[in-house]
Amino acid sequence: MSTYLTKGGNVSLSKQAPGLTGVRVGLGWQTGTAAGAGCDLDASALLCGPSGKVLSDEHFVFFNNLRSPDGSVRHSGNGLTANRGGDREQIEVDLGTVPAGVAKIVFPVSLYEAEQRGQNFGQVHSAHIRVVDQDSGTEIARYDLRGHAAAETAMVFGELYRHGTNWKFRAIGQGYASGLAGIAQDYGVDVLRPNPTPAPEAAPPRTPSPLPPAAMASGTAAQEIPGQGATVTPPQSAGSSTMTCFFDPHHGPGTMPVMWSPHWGVPRQIQTCGGCAQHIQTTPAPYYTPQAGYPQPEQHGYAQPMQQGYPQEPQQGGNRRFGMGAVLGAGAAGLVGGALLNEALDDDDH
Repeated sequence: MSTYLTKGGNVSLSKQAPGLTGVRVGLGWQTGTAAGAGCDLDASALLCGPSGKVLSDEHFVFFNNLRSPDGSVRHSGNGLTANRGGDREQIEVDLGTVPAGVAKIVFPVSLYEAEQRGQNFGQVHSAHIRVVDQDSGTEIARYDLRGHAAAETAMVFGELYRHGTNWKFRAIGQGYASGLAGIAQDYGVDVLRPNPTPAPEAAPPRTPSPLPPAAMASGTAAQEIPGQGATVTPPQSAGSSTMTCFFDPHHGPGTMPVMWSPHWGVPRQIQTCGGCAQHIQTTPAPYYTPQAGYPQPEQHGYAQPMQQGYPQEPQQGGNRRFGMGAVLGAGAAGLVGGALLNEALDDDDH
């Protein structure tokens, strides 16, 4: 029975199919609308080491390189018609012969010449990735991509990764607005990086404007504003500007790398927008989901005011104070007592 995953979920292939030696990763999509007419999508595989980068450019398997150097990962090509599982392209992986230096195999899908044709994943629907037992043909796990992508021209569907001596599969669903070149840059592939723009001819030398005290103190290079004598410090990027937010592509670029602790697995680094990054860091473990809402701030109340002045000394019996009523009462008692004493003396005289 196949395990259906949601974004970020994972499953142990070795436990689902004991004795598993090889898998076939099927990737599919639909472009049956008028907006998606003419879309050409390509699946690929990246064999990455523990650092998250490809072992070499030859370990990037795609339509121009259909086999890894050792032959453990093989691409079927892009001539496959949709089969019973809906796969458009398939990649076979012999788990037992994958080099020991490979920690994970990432499976992206990209739109060919998307920028020139004005296409994106908003014109693609019913996309999926599934893992099938290569020997029996039984589907082990499947991830159907949900949501409505807009600016993305490439998407990482999922990945196979080692967990001790076992292999696991994780559903990713991470979009890129810069196409396959953006994915290649993040995973260290050189063959798809755009050629650098030739530098313009050097302008005549000029005397630079003095740096402001803040820039001199921080040691940060300053950039002069044309037409003005002032200088500004260029902003520093916190992450890849081509990757969209992990939780919602509508949030914009995922520029903030943060550690995410989901309830279904171990913590791992993702890239999100600034808002989601702040809420991840302020949400208690074990996990953060934007659908559940952001936590309300705790109500701490106001602190009790500090007592002013010196403390009062306790009143002792020797320093007892009496009110005006007590004084008047004592005086009246004295007058009565005196009258009685005079009456007694008068009786003795008679």
